[in-house]
Amino acid sequence: MRRRTLARLTIAAASLALLAPLAPAAAAGTGHGRPPAPHAHKRVGYFTQWGVYGRNFQVKDLDTSGTAAKLTHINYAFGNVSADGKCFTGNVPGEADAWADYARPLDAAASVDGVADTAEQPLAGNFNQLRELKAKHPGLKVLISLGGWSWSTHFSDAARTPASRKAFVASCLDLYIKGDLPVDGARGGAGAAAGVFDGIDLDWEWPGSEGDTDTVYRPEDKRNFTALVREFRTQLDAYGRSLKKRKHYELTAFVPAAAAKIDAGFEVPRIMRDLDFVTLQGYDFHVSGEKTTAQQSALHARDDYSVDRTVRDWLRRGAPARKLVMGIPFYGQGWTGVTGGGDGLGQPASAPAPATWAAGYEDYKALKKLAGSGTYTLHRDRRNGHAWLFDGTTLWTYDDPQVLRTKSAYVRDRGLGGAMFWSLDGDTPDGELITAVDRGLRGR
Repeated sequence: MRRRTLARLTIAAASLALLAPLAPAAAAGTGHGRPPAPHAHKRVGYFTQWGVYGRNFQVKDLDTSGTAAKLTHINYAFGNVSADGKCFTGNVPGEADAWADYARPLDAAASVDGVADTAEQPLAGNFNQLRELKAKHPGLKVLISLGGWSWSTHFSDAARTPASRKAFVASCLDLYIKGDLPVDGARGGAGAAAGVFDGIDLDWEWPGSEGDTDTVYRPEDKRNFTALVREFRTQLDAYGRSLKKRKHYELTAFVPAAAAKIDAGFEVPRIMRDLDFVTLQGYDFHVSGEKTTAQQSALHARDDYSVDRTVRDWLRRGAPARKLVMGIPFYGQGWTGVTGGGDGLGQPASAPAPATWAAGYEDYKALKKLAGSGTYTLHRDRRNGHAWLFDGTTLWTYDDPQVLRTKSAYVRDRGLGGAMFWSLDGDTPDGELITAVDRGLRGR
């Protein structure tokens, strides 16, 4: 997720594409829930399949940084949907990366358990490392996230009829829940990835609304999404009951901030009955492709996108507070050629700011270095809960630990289900952001 704003990387690529700005949101409503116990707050982090390449961010890093011990869920991004409406994998540049998922061997130094992969084992790559991570952290759940900004292309087709939904869901359960991977040399085979995934995250961007340039959408997507969620719930529950040791497989969804997109694609009370929780888009309120600088993830904002407005819009439409998990960015949006003076916010800009992986998009760990460089001035809107860096020409809007402490308190005070992070590879090597959220959710 996209999360967002990310386009799919090919196997060798290390660049990201930025999402177009969202449509204006409708007026927010009100509503509070009873806060859950501190230990009950969910901490959901996205692990990106492609992060193992350019960023060299491995599953083991979640363990050595202490991040895994602070998470309740890892969402693995992403699984793709084929033109014939099925979950699939393989080695197809820009479409699937079985090499990263389960074929790539890791040496002892890069393995969670400190043991090198062998040529004969049926499961290697990220999937095997996630299995090892779960063994070391028994309470941790791993979900496969399907779709994303670039891979939502065929969701509408897959969800269109009862027969297509049934076949789509069955293919996803076979591939990820039962772990029946395609044979790739010694890797894969029936049950090779069994036990890796504890559920499915639906990241269809967006039902009933325009998404990426090639993504199909239809007016009937709204009711079809509800039916698709029901089909996933039905098949997951049936499979969980069939096991010798019964298991509840979780079903979640990433959902939008824009009220127009909520209303176009989501029958909120109905889907919330079948979903364990949803993760709210809490970022990309404004993006670096726009011609004017603006906040990308403010907690509050007058007559503009904000986390609070998104939460209130979902509550007004019937979502239980305890099932709303607030999205948090571990990256920033940036502009250059900023004119107009002042603190830089709300000023004209000529282009997205130069960055490590894609213009206008930078990991928090890199922005932290900019903040300490002496070149940029750190600005804060304490009342509205956001921060930005400005050097007179270039501006970056992002969340730092102080902002995240405020957001964590908001989660507690509103009785929300927890926090979600896109994406874990953007944090510092010592897990500075996840630590700030973890402490904040515990009220420390």
